[in-house]
Amino acid sequence: MNRRLLAYFLLDTSGSMRGEGIAALNNGFNGLISMLRQDPQAMDSLYLSAITFNREVHNLIPLVDLASYHPIEITCPDSGPTHTGQALEMLSDLVKTELVKGSMERKGDWKPLLFIFTDGKPSDIQKYRQMIPQIKALDFGAIVACAAGPKAEESFLLELTDHVVKLDATDATTLSTFFQWVSSSIEMGSKSQGTGEKMTLPPPPTELNIVV
Repeated sequence: MNRRLLAYFLLDTSGSMRGEGIAALNNGFNGLISMLRQDPQAMDSLYLSAITFNREVHNLIPLVDLASYHPIEITCPDSGPTHTGQALEMLSDLVKTELVKGSMERKGDWKPLLFIFTDGKPSDIQKYRQMIPQIKALDFGAIVACAAGPKAEESFLLELTDHVVKLDATDATTLSTFFQWVSSSIEMGSKSQGTGEKMTLPPPPTELNIVV
């Protein structure tokens, strides 16, 4: 069995994403798939899973290899809270069951990657903070979080990861730029892990502001 690179996406689909935001998210995510399919290494080893979170949390895209993925429309309700903590809890359960650990007999999967996209802040802050140490203990190769739009609060994301980018808007052009950078990050992750080096992220485009 080939060693797999699992990439998990947590996508905010709360009511504030309704309209242009959710259309741009669909456009950007589908563009990401198209870009990754041009990379032979990604086609050989990459597996994707996406969790959407609003008042409910769904594993919208159960783990699937890149070649077999069929586009799914991401939708959002008219209004409602942002259950980020609940999404992290589902993620933790999935990674524990889906990631193949290495043993004496076989090599396990590469370290998984996590990309979080939100335009707000967690509504379930207590649950969110409870889950942070559990997510960190899963030893991701990289956790990249994106705070998109004027109401996104990056301070919560910084509690989870050092890799936080800020987008000024959630329009199609801005989100497309973000997902192009995600594509480069995944390609770099698969190549750097193949050489045994620590993963480094590519420099972001000017539309993305790194939060430190």
